[in-house]
Amino acid sequence: MPPIPGSGLAKGLAVTLRTMTKKTVTAQYPDTQPELPPRSRGVIGLFEENCTVCMLCARECPDWCIYIDSHKETVPPAAPGGRERSRNVLDRFAIDFSLCMYCGICIEVCPFDALFWSPEFEYAETDIHELTHERDKLREWMWTVPEPPALDPGAEEPKEIAAARKTADKLAAQQAQQSEEGGTS
Repeated sequence: MPPIPGSGLAKGLAVTLRTMTKKTVTAQYPDTQPELPPRSRGVIGLFEENCTVCMLCARECPDWCIYIDSHKETVPPAAPGGRERSRNVLDRFAIDFSLCMYCGICIEVCPFDALFWSPEFEYAETDIHELTHERDKLREWMWTVPEPPALDPGAEEPKEIAAARKTADKLAAQQAQQSEEGGTS
């Protein structure tokens, strides 16, 4: 059966009228802040104390937008007769957010939990060069990172904690045994 002339126009007008009668869901952004989902991705925060300058984040970044500079420093021995050790000291840690694609690989590969997602998203700049945030700015974002969700009470204990508890129990048992042997002699 051939279509009735003007039926497409009638269907289009019906959709338009239906949409016009519904309540709008547009939030007027600067005046009304959006409700972000928990753990949303905004900007990357740096917890500098945990950074060991291992460079994993910079090597794994597909956009090469992480810049790290460091130098080696010798640390005196902790005990007399010990040897000096060298350690990396962070000089520069910067992320160029004009290149970043917010994939989160840098956060996932960091073995020392130095990088975190912050829900802050209002960091627009008028100059593209100002989108390279140095470690001071990245440290400021760190304080906006929400607490991780609580563990499920029915979940298994993480293997790291179980191993640490097992080692602590062994040490406590050895100390108890040594104190009993010392008390009986």
